[in-house]
Amino acid sequence: MNDAHPYAAAVEGLLRDTAPYLSCDECFDRIDQYVEARAADPDHHDLRMEVHLAGCGACAEEAATLLELLAEPS
Repeated sequence: MNDAHPYAAAVEGLLRDTAPYLSCDECFDRIDQYVEARAADPDHHDLRMEVHLAGCGACAEEAATLLELLAEPS
C-alpha cells in the first residue's frame, strides 16, 4: 500500500532546485531542438532543459508528447 501523500510528487517538484534557471518561455523556444537531439541521441544532455522539465509538468508533458510523435513510424 502506498503511504505517500497524493500531493507529494507535486510538492517535491515545487521544492526542487531549479538552478540553472530556465523559464517556460525559454523552454518552449528550445523544446523542438532538445527533443530532436534526444530522439537522435538518447544520451544527449542539456542541463538547463533537464532541470526545467524535472520541475515543470506542463513542459515535461509537451516534451514527452513530441518525443512520442517523433518515435511514431511515418
